[in-house]
Amino acid sequence: MAGKPKLHYTKGRGKMESIRWLLAAAGVEFEEEYVETKEDLEKLRNDGALLFQQVPMVEIDGMKMVQTRAILSYIAGKHNLYGKDLRERALIDMYVEGTTDLMGMIMFLPFQPPEAKEKNFALIIERATTRYFPVYEKVLKEHSQQFLVGNQFSWADVHLLEAILMAEECKSDILSPFPQLQAFKGRISNIPTIKKFLQPGSQRKSPADDKSVAQVKKIFNI
Repeated sequence: MAGKPKLHYTKGRGKMESIRWLLAAAGVEFEEEYVETKEDLEKLRNDGALLFQQVPMVEIDGMKMVQTRAILSYIAGKHNLYGKDLRERALIDMYVEGTTDLMGMIMFLPFQPPEAKEKNFALIIERATTRYFPVYEKVLKEHSQQFLVGNQFSWADVHLLEAILMAEECKSDILSPFPQLQAFKGRISNIPTIKKFLQPGSQRKSPADDKSVAQVKKIFNI
């Protein structure tokens, strides 16, 4: 029997958080080995574990996988969260890329200089409410199904819920204009594997604070 996937990254969310979410949604238990210092990162590089000298890296099924998108696609495909045909996979890819763009804006906000934060915070709210969330609201309304693609739980649903919760951390009432997304959030949050991941004590990580930002900057020489 194959061992649990092992995740190599910092203790923060970053690019690994979506991988944690997807594994948890699939009901897969995983272990984490944290990169806490520059020396930890250099050891992984010197051991040849990082194909492009970067984390996240996930040890899974005898592979040392890098590149976030490749890791996520593999997990989604393995656990039947990637649609039933090429068309559904293409839709899932499009929806995931949209939520990835929004989450990237939120993820990097704490690392920006103070003078840029206010402007970029306002941009996040504007993009979420006028560019990204209206798309998913329309999709859910038009096909009147429980999930985004093929009326089946998929990676796209997991990714969208993660994005919604991140956006709500920025502005708690951000979903007010989006009744379909409010209902979607409730449905997906109550899927047993996700409900478990949302409980205190899970491997879900907290938003970045000043201490974690400083540690990440030190590890990666930012």
